[in-house]
Amino acid sequence: MQKVLWGVDRFSTWIGKLFAWLVVVLTALITWEVFSRYALNHPHAWVLDAQIMLYGTMFMTAGAYTLSKNGHVRGDVLYGFFRPRTQAAVDLTLYIVFFLPGIVALTWAGWTYANESLAIREQTFSAEALPLYPFKFMIPLAGAVLLLQGIVEIVRCVLCLREGAWPRREDDVEEVDVDKLKEMVNVRDEDIEALDHLVVTKDRA
Repeated sequence: MQKVLWGVDRFSTWIGKLFAWLVVVLTALITWEVFSRYALNHPHAWVLDAQIMLYGTMFMTAGAYTLSKNGHVRGDVLYGFFRPRTQAAVDLTLYIVFFLPGIVALTWAGWTYANESLAIREQTFSAEALPLYPFKFMIPLAGAVLLLQGIVEIVRCVLCLREGAWPRREDDVEEVDVDKLKEMVNVRDEDIEALDHLVVTKDRA
């Protein structure tokens, strides 16, 4: 079971990291448009639409990746004090009551929405129109991947309720560990305090 969970996690991670490269395309596009607009006096009407579609695609496809890393924001003022089984019970309830209906509706409506756009070969409303239907197909794609990851999270809740502990996740990107960083560069808290005292003394002088 753990291999299946990690397999879906890896797939969500792969999707998220793949579409994260759009930030490079987006940065290059904006840089080129600024240069073209102000240096060459030759703006392009389609660039704004392209920026919105690229950013929207990147934003939507990051959902499953973030969920696989348990990175979505939650109001955990009380949640953090709960036992794992209580946390799992809360999460499972919220997944069933809110997540599943919402994401299923998003995926279903998004598929209908995208097919209707494809049928009329929908374009953006600008002087230099871009095809809009490829972007709209990102909605059901992102919804389907997020739904798959959500099912995995529901399985994790069930396992936690049964075993009393959360199943382990694979490691990916971790936040900077300040203590490890201090140890790596051989800096002690006393050194930092002495430096702070020296800076304060110089400021007063």
